[in-house]
Amino acid sequence: MDNPWLSLDYLRRSGDEVWAHLVIHTSLTLQAMLIAVAIALPLAMLARRSRRLSGPILGITGVLYTVPSFALFALLAPFTGIGRTTVLIGLVAYALLVLVRNTLVGLQGVDPDVVDAARGLGYSPTRLLLTVELPNALPSIVAGLRIATVSTVALVTVGVVVGYGGLGQLMFRGMQSNYRAQIATSSLLCLALALVLDLAIVALAAWAMPWTRGSRARRRRRGRARVEEAAA
Repeated sequence: MDNPWLSLDYLRRSGDEVWAHLVIHTSLTLQAMLIAVAIALPLAMLARRSRRLSGPILGITGVLYTVPSFALFALLAPFTGIGRTTVLIGLVAYALLVLVRNTLVGLQGVDPDVVDAARGLGYSPTRLLLTVELPNALPSIVAGLRIATVSTVALVTVGVVVGYGGLGQLMFRGMQSNYRAQIATSSLLCLALALVLDLAIVALAAWAMPWTRGSRARRRRRGRARVEEAAA
């Protein structure tokens, strides 16, 4: 029998099912990232303020990241059940290490002179954090967010272990029946979803950090000038 990797007939027949699993995959990714960011930011700030807590925080998130995904979901299932909750806990646990580390690196990389100047102007610790430290740490935070989001899109598929893997359900079914169109369609949709979310983060970061546009333009001008000088 003909068994192509790409099939419009498969999409016509199973379009609703594919869409439903794509929605589940997307919602799981977005929800996991929102929860992970809400946990990672306070943890990174705490690690920034207290060197005593920095080691344990990074150590715990590092240990969680090293646990194999299949094993983690299987270990959680007896306590949190089969389904969405178990997958969300696992996804959040894996995203924490990247987000906490990048946020901490960004906060530690803020120019001490800028911080001292803000303190000299009478900034409170909260205002200093929100208006000086976090904005300057945004490039590092955004880099971590991009890595964690793309990784989460891939990890959602492992949720098939507990019966809630989004597009992973279609992949697993396709591999069981050797249905190539089902495998290829779900795989390509995962790639497309990761790309769309990554581009969305980049666009949001460009909007949130307008000052980076000018620096990029200056770097491009300097680059063109060096090329012209070399050509001359």
